[in-house]
Amino acid sequence: MSANSWIHFFLPKDRVFYQLFEQVSDNLQKMGETLKEAVITSSSERQRELVKMIEDQEHTNDDLTHRVFLELGQNFITPFDREDIHYLASALDDVADYIHGSAKRLIMYRIQPTDEYICKLADIIYKAILELKKAILELRNMKNLRNITNACVIINSLENHADDVYDTAVTNLFALEQDPIKIIKMREIYQTLETATDKCEDAANVIESIIVKYA
Repeated sequence: MSANSWIHFFLPKDRVFYQLFEQVSDNLQKMGETLKEAVITSSSERQRELVKMIEDQEHTNDDLTHRVFLELGQNFITPFDREDIHYLASALDDVADYIHGSAKRLIMYRIQPTDEYICKLADIIYKAILELKKAILELRNMKNLRNITNACVIINSLENHADDVYDTAVTNLFALEQDPIKIIKMREIYQTLETATDKCEDAANVIESIIVKYA
């Protein structure tokens, strides 16, 4: 039996969920960091390497999400509502999916690096993930509710900022770009990145619901 298996065996069953969500938040942080580098690198080869890293990280996230659902099926005792655990796991998995989807489109559409709006949206995603991580770490003991609330408020603000960046990006795209194919490609990437911030906000909403019920 591996060390991780032994640790898992001795953990109180309701505490396993905290550990899994913390692992998800760590993995999302890595995905956000990798995405930020992928959108600014001038090397197409390096960009492909980074996108492959994001793909692997997304698979890791899928595995962690599957483990959350498996624990839900096996454990009678949970730290908060089973429905909220399911919603939170699904929302965090959606964040990973949209980061991966955005990264794949960089390669598929051969997008030139350092697009101003892509870089801004990637940075917003990363900042929102950091706030999600802060909130998730506080869920374990619920002693610093203000920290959780503040993180959720910041995520909401970041999502609103992402909406503004997306609107500006699309407005300028239609005003300045003549190639209709490029317009379609760029708009889709902007939209996928912006949706990742929506999913961060969805996760924050679930966390807020949890602290209202159990704090």
